Amino acid sequence: MISMCEIAEKLNSHDKLLVFCHVRPDGDTLGSAFAIKRFLENSGKTVDVVCDSPIPEKFSFLGFKAFKPSEITGEYSAHVAVDCSTENMLGDGYVLYKKCVETFNIDHHISNTRYGKYFYVDDRAACCEIVYELLTALGGEICKSVADCLLLGISTDTGHYMHSNVTVSTFKISSELLACGGDSHEIGVKMFKNQTRARATLQADIMSKMKFFEDGKIAFISIMQSDLEKFGATSDLTEGFIDYPLSIEGVEVAVSVLESRQNAYKISLRSKGRVNVNEVAAGFGGGGHILASGCMLFGFFEDVKDKIIRAITLSL
Repeated sequence: MISMCEIAEKLNSHDKLLVFCHVRPDGDTLGSAFAIKRFLENSGKTVDVVCDSPIPEKFSFLGFKAFKPSEITGEYSAHVAVDCSTENMLGDGYVLYKKCVETFNIDHHISNTRYGKYFYVDDRAACCEIVYELLTALGGEICKSVADCLLLGISTDTGHYMHSNVTVSTFKISSELLACGGDSHEIGVKMFKNQTRARATLQADIMSKMKFFEDGKIAFISIMQSDLEKFGATSDLTEGFIDYPLSIEGVEVAVSVLESRQNAYKISLRSKGRVNVNEVAAGFGGGGHILASGCMLFGFFEDVKDKIIRAITLSL
């Protein structure tokens, strides 16, 4: 891993860059990507953002627009992946990503596979914390638009500063972004107090079917495609559902199983600290953080459920 100053120096040597977000983008990957884009564009560089999934509507207030990998036709001197711990998180974008000689990997997941020619990985509350320090190393002014992008990533990855991953650095960086004109209040309202009726009714239905295992230490929810269709919802609206079961007294690990297609399931894991869910997810080819990780499992639903519950039980 090279130093932050070296990353900044190498990035600054490029005039046309393509920044990659992960599939099913969240606030941290989008905030990181568009903060880099807007900051470097202010210094006269050409920067585009690519994502293999649509950007959720809830982020529209910040004006994010990204290309699909198939829409990229020009050449860029540098490709930069942000908040993507593994190559497969880039989806079909990975084929495009590795076509460039100068590839960068900037991330905060301990499970990062260190892909790319240059990588900078540090265990932080959000990738946007790292990006803030990168932009500071590059020099120049952080405008309100860039500050809002970075605050978005920090806010969403910390549950608006409620998760245990929050550090002194998180608050310090956030306060500096507020001084740059960032609007933490608006971001908090848009992200946590502005859900659609479809999301609210879907969540109520999903939580009513919650299951418990191991004397209530494991809380389990599942979201099937039929559930989404019933309430006219899309899968991105399920982000944050897992926080509710984890909040229940006695629960040590919360599991969310989201059907992405037939016999394919996105598994999200959250822990209060007793179980290292990064190790659980790694056993299935996934990863993330000690308290928040994920993976993909394939097969019949009941088999998938049994596999993940068994793996967590062995860690309790």
